[in-house]
This record gives sequence, structure tokens and C-alpha cells, in this order.
Amino acid sequence: MYLCIMEIVLLCVGKTDRTFWSDATEEYVKRLKHFTKFSVQFVADPKANKKTQPLEIKNEEAKKILQKIKPGDFVYLLDEKGKSFTSKGFAKQLEQHMISGNSRIIFIVGGAFGFSETLYQKFPRKIALSEMTFSHQMIRLFFCEQLYRAFTIINNHPYHND
Repeated sequence: MYLCIMEIVLLCVGKTDRTFWSDATEEYVKRLKHFTKFSVQFVADPKANKKTQPLEIKNEEAKKILQKIKPGDFVYLLDEKGKSFTSKGFAKQLEQHMISGNSRIIFIVGGAFGFSETLYQKFPRKIALSEMTFSHQMIRLFFCEQLYRAFTIINNHPYHND
């Protein structure tokens, strides 16, 4: 088994309020620890009311997200307008990061209104898990499963079927 020395972070806006999503996600977090240093981190939802404009919410989220990014981090926004990969294609992309020596990769799940223009400009790399829109709580689970699948592909583990 190939153990990856880089750190991978899934950075999410807001906590998951449904235990079935967080329980399922945690199962993949545990599985991923066999392959790499992986964590799911959160930034708090901004304080808002019904009159708060989506643009204001996205800008507040961006400020909190930027505080979590370190110089040298390789950042991807998880966004339905991003590049789509097959599972094998994503594994190949991840393997290229491992070879190139990236020490930390951050994948970001935005809030309910998506990302601010600031984040789109600062981090132009986007990955789409689907052309469909899913709740940000579901995407956390879907991403963790795909990341685990990618590592099993890289390591010739029988989890992925062709």
C-alpha cells in the first residue's frame, strides 16, 4: 500500500446538522487515514437574517475561508461549474499532486449560495462532482467517498470496479 505524505483537507462552510450525513462521512474519513493525512474542517456560517443579501453572506464566508488557507496550499473549489472527472481521472489527478510534492491540498465546499467572486478569482481551479446541484452536506459525503475511491485506485485495492 502506498501511503501519501501530503495532507488533504476538506474545508466546509457550516456544520452538518444531520447525523446520518456526518456519520457516513466519518466512515470515509476513518478509511482515508490508511492512505493519507486527511481532515474535514469547518468555518462557521456567518450571522445572517432573512434580509441579509446572498452576496454579503458569500463575502463573509470568503473571509473565514481565507483565514484557513496557508501560503503554498493547493486549492480547489468544489463547484458544479468546475472540471468533471471520472473516478480514475480524479485518481490520476491526485497521484500527480503526490508526485509533484504538494504538501497540502485544500478542497472547499461553499455555503448555500456558493462562492464569492474573491474566491473564484483567487482559486481558479474548480472540480465538479456533478452538473447537478446537491446540498453542501451531501457533497461532503460524496467527496469523501470519491477521495477514498481515488486512493483505492492508486493502490490497486479492489474497492473500485471497472
